[in-house]
Amino acid sequence: MGTGSVVKGGTAAEAAAGSTARAAAGTAARDAEPAKAAARADSAARAKGAAPTAPCRGTPRPRADALRNRERIIAAARELFVEFGPDVALDDVARRAGVGNATLYRNFPDRAALTHEVVLAVTSRTTLRAEEAEAAEADPFAALSRFVHAAADERIGALCPMLSGVFDRDHPDLLAERGRLEEAVEGLVARAQSAGRLRTDIAVGDVLVALSQLTRPLPGIACQGIDRFTHRHLQLFLDGLETPARSELPGSAATLEDLRRS
Repeated sequence: MGTGSVVKGGTAAEAAAGSTARAAAGTAARDAEPAKAAARADSAARAKGAAPTAPCRGTPRPRADALRNRERIIAAARELFVEFGPDVALDDVARRAGVGNATLYRNFPDRAALTHEVVLAVTSRTTLRAEEAEAAEADPFAALSRFVHAAADERIGALCPMLSGVFDRDHPDLLAERGRLEEAVEGLVARAQSAGRLRTDIAVGDVLVALSQLTRPLPGIACQGIDRFTHRHLQLFLDGLETPARSELPGSAATLEDLRRS
């Protein structure tokens, strides 16, 4: 066999190996797509209060009426947690949702399970509001403002009382949803600052802390009507964020890392 034949044979073998590698990479990428799509579907389901998609092909999908009952329970729990705090009687949650106690406990065996799903639903819905604000507004500061008001309507401030006690803040589902929310809000803040519309001596933590404090309900009080002032006070806050800055802020900007340590 001549030298030329060896070279040609080697080139053909290398080409075949490269083709095989590219085919394997393509297959791996295609195999990963269903997992990514499932993750997006789970997040969207949680935003509506529905159960995540079934992980196994053999697992039966819940009936439509069962999903509606689950959504109603989560929505009712969110409302009552806002009005009376996270220790409200679960019987009251079932009554507000229009379902029997057995239905509630079939979906959520205890208070911790229900609280977990409410927190996930509120977090997911708030992330969607951030993404919608970015898509709807060309002006970065208008997008941030739109998100802040929308997050107030989602009652994001009600999350803080729910996160106390034995609540598992480090549950993988919650960490994933929180990461999505933080990334979305960081993007809104960064774009507004890059455009010169948002003062530069604040950070995303300042936005989230103020949003939480200004929208946190006072459970069980007689003056529930004060909620009608929420958006008025949020607009005062937003006016203070716009450039040019009208004052020098004390202390340092609040970062996400500061919030995680608190």
